[in-house]
Parts: sequence; C-alpha cells; structure tokens
Amino acid sequence: MQKGIITVVGKDQVGIIAKVCSFLAEKQVNILDISQTIIQGYFNMMIVELSSITEEFGTICEDLDKLGEEIGVNIKLQHENIFNKMHRI
Repeated sequence: MQKGIITVVGKDQVGIIAKVCSFLAEKQVNILDISQTIIQGYFNMMIVELSSITEEFGTICEDLDKLGEEIGVNIKLQHENIFNKMHRI
C-alpha cells in the first residue's frame, strides 16, 4: 500500500478538515489517519492511502496547494518514503 503524508499548516479556523476531506474524497484518496494538532493556534494533519488515486500524484499536490491558498493555509502532500527519509536526516 502506498501512503502519503499531508501536512496542513496555518492559523486554525472553522472548516479546514471539512474542506480537505471533501477534496480528498473527490480525488478517491482514502484517509487512513487524522491527527489534528493545534499548537499555539496553528493546525496540522493526516496520513492517506495513495493506491486508489485516479489522477497523477503531481496534479493532486498542485490542487492541494491551490486549496490551501483558497483557505489560507499551506497544504503539502508527500510520499511516505520521502517523508520518512527527510525526517531521518
């Protein structure tokens, strides 16, 4: 199973989870785990399954960037293996 890590960083506000989850459902991305963390007013997020996506990974990343701009947060999607290697350094 291919997994991805989505991070959402920005000021906490109503609707962040709803908008991101709705976007992921439209793209056939299954949410495996959500860890909502608010640290000093900043929001952070989830692990998803990438095996069933119907669009290119890069396109979904770009669309998440656009969604983030619309709602005033920074949204990034990374493959799990890249995320793990980056955090091992």
